[in-house]
Amino acid sequence: MLIGCVAAVRSPQAQRTADAAVAPTVSPAKRAAEAGMVEIRRLAPDLSLDIRYAGSDNFVGRPVAGYEAPACYLHERAAQALARVERGLRAQGLRLRVYDCYRPVRAVRDFVAWAGDPDDQSGKSEYYPHLDKSALLGAYISPTSGHSRGATVDLTLLAPRDGRYAPLDMGTGFDFFDPAANTESPEASPEQRANRERLRQAMAAEGFENYPLEWWHYTYRPEPTPQTAYDFPVR
Repeated sequence: MLIGCVAAVRSPQAQRTADAAVAPTVSPAKRAAEAGMVEIRRLAPDLSLDIRYAGSDNFVGRPVAGYEAPACYLHERAAQALARVERGLRAQGLRLRVYDCYRPVRAVRDFVAWAGDPDDQSGKSEYYPHLDKSALLGAYISPTSGHSRGATVDLTLLAPRDGRYAPLDMGTGFDFFDPAANTESPEASPEQRANRERLRQAMAAEGFENYPLEWWHYTYRPEPTPQTAYDFPVR
């Protein structure tokens, strides 16, 4: 994420740290409609969803606070843009698979509490094998998240394989906390870099910007509510 001005350009990690230092206002909205959000399947009924934090297949190893269902909510403009990405990819024989969309503030707090517990190392081998857990706070786990503003999405590309759609090889799994997951990591093979770039181009065409430390992470620009976060549960 590059924030440009004449004087300076911040690195993605520095920008995420700066964003975290300015806590957004938390909206009193209790439901998606009050927040101006829609469930993505209203616009793309058969979009592939694998909402990881609603189950146990994630780095904390359990359902995360605030996720009561495997649903994807986004602000309506972001949802419409994502539906257009899906339609464009289908014309190329590809599809999207979504891992996370709107994330309640309480879920972010749950992540921070997990990161501060040194005794829970159950996900280390799969999600952060080369990092000490304490190093996750900051670049990877922040006290605030763009996901809570309803315009950020985590996702990958699917392609036909053996009669079904399967994820393309991106070099790492989702939520792999490691430099290998950087979008332009030199550790990625030419095929993996090409797959990441294909996703980036498809998303950029509809106004989504990649966070360079995570190949799966995209934010719709301009954000509909850049200073407001939400905490209604995902239902």
